[in-house]
Amino acid sequence: MIEAEIFRALADPTRRAVYERLAAGEMTVSELRGGMTVSQPAVSQHLAVLRGAGLVTERRTGRNAYYRADPQGLEPLLGWIERYRAFWPERIERLKTVLKGMDQ
Repeated sequence: MIEAEIFRALADPTRRAVYERLAAGEMTVSELRGGMTVSQPAVSQHLAVLRGAGLVTERRTGRNAYYRADPQGLEPLLGWIERYRAFWPERIERLKTVLKGMDQ
């Protein structure tokens, strides 16, 4: 399931940080590593997971690889959220009822 891959990729705090940095613009691994406490091979591994989930794209120019966030990679999540959005209002109302009953 595509959504599971995206959730799994973004579950790691370092990968989320890498994704958020790339959302600001295209960067190389060296640029991404700046200010982070992880090694360059670790950043490359995180990028591989993000690429595998469709969240990051890679562009090569000569020996350099440039990475950027691909906003279309999040589209499967939008459909997933929309499917479950209808359930929340009813469940929140039931939770309110339960909590009121506990207060009495």
